[in-house]
Amino acid sequence: MTGLIELPWWGYIVVVLVLTHITIAAVTIFLHRCQAHRALDLHPIVSHFFRFWLWLTTGMVTKAWAAIHRKHHAKVETADDPHSPQIVGIRKVLFEGAELYKSEAKNEETLAKYGHGTPDDWIERNLYSRHSVMGITSMLFIDVILFGPIGISMWAVQMMWIPLFAAGVINGAGHYWGYRNFHVDNDASTNIVPWGILIGGEELHNNHHAYASSSKFSNRWYEFDIGWIYIRSLQALGLARIKKVAPKLKLNRVKTKCDAETLQAILTHRYAVMAKFAKSVRSTCYDEAAKLRHRAGPALYHGATMQAIKRWLRRDTQDLRAHERARLNEALARSKVLNTVYTMRQELAALWGRGSATREQLVRQLEDWCARAEASGINSLQEFSRRLRCYA
Repeated sequence: MTGLIELPWWGYIVVVLVLTHITIAAVTIFLHRCQAHRALDLHPIVSHFFRFWLWLTTGMVTKAWAAIHRKHHAKVETADDPHSPQIVGIRKVLFEGAELYKSEAKNEETLAKYGHGTPDDWIERNLYSRHSVMGITSMLFIDVILFGPIGISMWAVQMMWIPLFAAGVINGAGHYWGYRNFHVDNDASTNIVPWGILIGGEELHNNHHAYASSSKFSNRWYEFDIGWIYIRSLQALGLARIKKVAPKLKLNRVKTKCDAETLQAILTHRYAVMAKFAKSVRSTCYDEAAKLRHRAGPALYHGATMQAIKRWLRRDTQDLRAHERARLNEALARSKVLNTVYTMRQELAALWGRGSATREQLVRQLEDWCARAEASGINSLQEFSRRLRCYA
């Protein structure tokens, strides 16, 4: 028995890669950027093609996917996060991510609270949502008719692609391993490479959490977001309208004093500012920690020097466990440099949390912060402050 189409062995691999790539494109462009975050509008023809394709290849319901993802952003890294590896463990998300999704999809409260604005037309109510299993069953028959018995294996790969890469790799590794361009509050999101082609740009997860409503995920020159390339192509054809992208930071090198422009730039780019602060003072803190360990002995750190310092730079005191907070306070009491750096970090992060302060008051507080940083005698703080004044 053979199918309607006969291919060499490598031809079947190419077909599977193409089909799964279309599915990944549908997830990142339609479900994620368009439906969950409203970062772009799609032409009805494109939008419905993606809905139909996802019905065939995943059986996922648009409302459920968007609701679960929005809840993930609203409750990130808490017990209410549908799939945080920081809470339930990395193995659970990597290998049982699809089960976590299915479990949350049954939560009517989640769907009602976070599922607004998704398609609710006749075909959604009577086919895509009501008979989601019919889609993937139809895909099985299509694969077998076209390619024969090997179509069953091709279908199996299609069915595991999203559970593996989206539910597992993105939701799991994307909150556990990788690098960070932005310090997002109480959020462990990371960028993971080089999976750009396999998962459509979704690997730039930290960038996305910093600017969730941006239709473009790449931020650095070396980052590759193939989903953005497809979106720009659709835009050129008049089939997509981009609504928002992440703002670009501008520097005015002649500025020497903080003003309203400086404040607005810092508020807009606050996650990038905190990441830059951590990077700027990292070597200073490492050097000081080495000196402190030499003076105080290894008992102060219990063998976790570098990891402890990374946590100090990234997290607020109240977010640390009791024993970590105690160890931090002891280290700060022993080191004037570490105490100054950490205190300055906390004060800078508090700027955008002062809702009752006027803009003029915030500008004065920012200017005072820069003045104290530059008078601290700590080179890394001084250089960071001078650059901060140039934000525009």
